[in-house]
Amino acid sequence: MEFLVEFEITTPRGTPETEVEARENAEAMAAAAPVEQGHLLRVWKLAAPNGRASVLSLYRADSSAQLDGLLEALPLYEWMQITITPLEPHPNDPSVERPGS
Repeated sequence: MEFLVEFEITTPRGTPETEVEARENAEAMAAAAPVEQGHLLRVWKLAAPNGRASVLSLYRADSSAQLDGLLEALPLYEWMQITITPLEPHPNDPSVERPGS
């Protein structure tokens, strides 16, 4: 299954800058594992109207439970507001090869 995952990160007030930097560095390193395992397929940065940025990701997982485990393993997870949209194939998807094409 593929999932569209949108999240916005909000750093709690009073968090020391050293902790923010350490978590951000750990997040970058942690993202490598799902990429290598074929779970994290794409990542985009979205500019939000309020001037904040959010991240849009395309994940592949066997189930919602597996996706939850992948996301919960991220160092910034507890600072994330996450929206998950399960995706289903569409019969007119131009990336799917049709018989006789």
